[in-house]
Amino acid sequence: MSFSSTNLTRRLLGELLGSAFLSAIVIGSGIAAQNLSPGNVGLELLENALVTGAGLYVLILVFGPLSGAHFNPVVSLVNAATGGMSWFAAVAYIPAQVIGCVLGAIGANVMFSLQWISISTHHRASGPHLFAEVVATLGLILVIFALSRNGHHAHTPAAVGAYITAAYFFTSSTSFANPAIAVGRIFSNTFAGIAPASVGGFVLAELLGGAAALGLLLYLFPTTKEPA
Repeated sequence: MSFSSTNLTRRLLGELLGSAFLSAIVIGSGIAAQNLSPGNVGLELLENALVTGAGLYVLILVFGPLSGAHFNPVVSLVNAATGGMSWFAAVAYIPAQVIGCVLGAIGANVMFSLQWISISTHHRASGPHLFAEVVATLGLILVIFALSRNGHHAHTPAAVGAYITAAYFFTSSTSFANPAIAVGRIFSNTFAGIAPASVGGFVLAELLGGAAALGLLLYLFPTTKEPA
């Protein structure tokens, strides 16, 4: 698909705004959960997961027709690899997504009267956490692109929201599954934050999960079907 410069500019702005809202939703709901349910980690995680899933559903509905509502470098790269967009556009999406997630984290901090930028000290990069990120990202990519290639892309907003809500609990990492949000979470030393030293491992695991998902997609769903 080719883009005019104006059209690509609008798409980039959509990705930046959507990524900012996603980051604010993830981090803001984590802060709110800590405030509302102090000391009850299970309930905090449930609140964080439900709000994130609901927020994703809405954001994909809103920004999907504009930019595809990727909000995630792995989604953009896999989309380019399967012919859904140009590599130029996919690479251009990535800084918009990362900047959006950083701005969203700062916005969440401000909304809850915290220091604008507070670097997280929440270390997460254990072996099981990194393996969980491979699994979480692989599953997310399969959900998005299998639905698209089967002609059921209208169900993507609900499916992605439901998957991420579930993945908060079935993965030990709480399913970041997104390099941009991993970077954004550095800037909030709260429930949803991640220490800078853990981010590199998370990003690598997410890219590996995306690559594995791409291989499975090309084998399992070699052609794209139109809706019946």
